[in-house]
Amino acid sequence: MLSLYYSPSCTSCRKAKAWLEEHDIAYDGRNIFATPLDEEELRRLLTLTENGTEDLISERSKVYKQLDVDFEDLPISELLQLVRDNPSLLRRPIITDDKRLLIGFNEEEIRAFLPRSIKRMEQMDARMRAGF
Repeated sequence: MLSLYYSPSCTSCRKAKAWLEEHDIAYDGRNIFATPLDEEELRRLLTLTENGTEDLISERSKVYKQLDVDFEDLPISELLQLVRDNPSLLRRPIITDDKRLLIGFNEEEIRAFLPRSIKRMEQMDARMRAGF
């Protein structure tokens, strides 16, 4: 099952939700402010990133700027506690399944979550429109 971690006030989060619903993709949505991620969930997300904290932490967040902390040098336990206490540190939306992770809304990259059957149908439609 696809998981979508979001903030209700986030425009990109609303776009991601709308895209998933438009494509009839079931997902488990979770407001990270109402129900913050626990340590195990944060660890799992970190293992799916390519660049670790750099991918997950929003350097544009007010909390990030106020903290003035070098996140790369923090012990993992302190980092996880800091994110649990301050969910606004996370970039959003966060979309994940068992193998993939997408942070932020990107219309091309989110297509990776389409079921193969839909991707095949879209490819066939595109070929037909192109005259192949």
